[in-house]
Amino acid sequence: MLGTPTATTARPRTTHLDQRPSPTPRVRELIPGLALCVAAAGVALVTGSLLPNVSPLIVAILLGAITANVVTLPASFTPGLALASRGFLRVGIVLLGLQVALTDIRGLGAPTLLVVVLIVAGGLLGTVLLGRLLRVTPHLSLLVACGFSICGAAAVAGAAGVTDPDDDAEEATVTAVALVVIFGTLMIPLVPALAHLLGLDARVAGMWAGGSIHEIAQVVAVGGVLGSAGLTAAVLVKLARVLMLAPVMAALSVRERRRGRAAAEAGTPGTAPRQPAIVPLFVAGFLAMVLVRSFLPVPTGVLDAGRILQTLLLAAAMFGLGCGVRVRTLVQVGPRPFALAGLSTLLVAGIALAGVLLVA
Repeated sequence: MLGTPTATTARPRTTHLDQRPSPTPRVRELIPGLALCVAAAGVALVTGSLLPNVSPLIVAILLGAITANVVTLPASFTPGLALASRGFLRVGIVLLGLQVALTDIRGLGAPTLLVVVLIVAGGLLGTVLLGRLLRVTPHLSLLVACGFSICGAAAVAGAAGVTDPDDDAEEATVTAVALVVIFGTLMIPLVPALAHLLGLDARVAGMWAGGSIHEIAQVVAVGGVLGSAGLTAAVLVKLARVLMLAPVMAALSVRERRRGRAAAEAGTPGTAPRQPAIVPLFVAGFLAMVLVRSFLPVPTGVLDAGRILQTLLLAAAMFGLGCGVRVRTLVQVGPRPFALAGLSTLLVAGIALAGVLLVA
């Protein structure tokens, strides 16, 4: 590709993402990296409890990035970091389903749910098209589209698990997660300020925040500024977007299976990608947790424990991914992925604002 290199064309570098662990690492080989990730996640959770408007996931990925750019971690940490950045994240996505109750989502009403579908569909298609115009690699464009349109880093990792099951392009995943953190954080002060300038009431502003901001924690931070009515509306709309994770991942799986069959029929040895399941296991687990939350009397204590464990696992995964972030590499990817992230943010926010104004 001519022009500025994208995340997958940057010069080779050595990180824990490139140092592949053995296919079946022994438990003791996992302990150093996992212990570091869990410790960092604990620090992130404590920081989030002391600073309610600060997302533990953002703290965790920043800790990982700082660690990666300040010190050189021994190779013994590699297997545990790799497991946390993939396995922990998928389990965290499963537990995320406990936050979604279908009765609450249904309470939003058909018009609002249609707006949510349009936000996700418009954000996905529009971002992919913008990526083509900007000559960003299709894989990175797709990861950015999923992260910015659905639910941030969890959606990035989910899409990467479906489209890149062998982790051959982990650098694109790290770049997309970093862009989610950067642009989602920028929206925390911007959305309340713009809502005030536009004269939106708390409920409409909350719906806009839930429909446009990337991470759940970032949505909660904005909702806290808007007040109780804004917070409730923001979280419900955001959870409706999170629910779209399942059908989007299933659609991506079907697409990847078709691509695999086409490659096999072309007869080019070694080019057919591994066939993903139509419904990946972590997506099935996510849906199962949604059904449990929706139809079973889950005690409040269990929900609270699940929320804490989910945050801990996702924070540990974010630290693991953050350890793959190099400032030099983010500079090397050039301005195009950043331009794509900015335009995708504007696109999703624009669709969301138009939609909530129509249904409010």
